[in-house]
Amino acid sequence: MADTKQAERKAAKLAKQIGAFSKAHGGAEGQLAYIGQIGTRIVLVGEDGGWGDLVAPTHAIAEQAAEKAGITLHESFDGEFAAKVRTGPYEWTRMAGIQVGGPSNG
Repeated sequence: MADTKQAERKAAKLAKQIGAFSKAHGGAEGQLAYIGQIGTRIVLVGEDGGWGDLVAPTHAIAEQAAEKAGITLHESFDGEFAAKVRTGPYEWTRMAGIQVGGPSNG
């Protein structure tokens, strides 16, 4: 019984964070990605192109949080959904810095 209540509290906390992101970005959509024993990543994309993510301890809690927050979930992170993401210089530098010979992140 305690595990159920703990899961409900975690889902409610995540839903609140999702709701705050959605409010700050004019709405939001999401996608859930299993990341192993760590849990499930909730990728959020705002209507303004802003993006972020949260991690839930289980896929069920991630689904429950998204449902409570009232966001649309996508099966995959591609197509029109992925095209909504807007990146800035920081992200481009980080992505290029991962490549051999890319700019440093310093």
